[in-house]
Amino acid sequence: MFTGIIEEIGSVKAIARGTNSAVLTLSAKKVLEDVNLGDSIAVNGVCLTVTSFSQDQFTVDVMHETMIRSSLSSLKAGSKVNLERAMQANGRFGGHIVSGHIDGTGKILSIKRDDNAVWYQIGADKKILKYIIEKGSITIDGISLTVARVTDRDFSVSIIPHTLANTILAYKGQGDIVNLENDCIGKYVERLMGFSNPGGSQEDKHEITREFLLKNGF
Repeated sequence: MFTGIIEEIGSVKAIARGTNSAVLTLSAKKVLEDVNLGDSIAVNGVCLTVTSFSQDQFTVDVMHETMIRSSLSSLKAGSKVNLERAMQANGRFGGHIVSGHIDGTGKILSIKRDDNAVWYQIGADKKILKYIIEKGSITIDGISLTVARVTDRDFSVSIIPHTLANTILAYKGQGDIVNLENDCIGKYVERLMGFSNPGGSQEDKHEITREFLLKNGF
């Protein structure tokens, strides 16, 4: 699990591409301070497993499923990436619950400065937008951010100078693709409210509806 607080900006040193997969070699420093083989490191919000490492770089395997669901397929040598180690049990929870299992990608529609902040308008598929709420949490390229505005076609976030200086958002432009991970709470609630046991008897079936919640004081 991650928190969406980026620890450092790394870069792609090399990419070995397979038919539908890739092995990335990434330069880094801070996230390698206590690294072990098999550790999880989020790369632009995607949870990946360390397969080898040295003092200033590490490698990860990217499988076909990850390539088609994320923007990692567009990386090239020299690309900047956000990096975060998995959260320690005794660490500060500075962002929100981030699994590193992204839901899909979005496209930057516009970037506008607003005094000391910068607004990013992100277009996304409806299957992602339905879980986004105003003032809720969203993960963009691994960064925990607060949704400022949302429509049925896009959403917007307002970025402070510290975030721009310490993440790859400063390198992004209009039209660029970003990884998106919804807050997991909404997905779990939806799943529970639509759950039933098709293999059991009528008495074994359980459905949580709005009427059920109201009746029981929720």
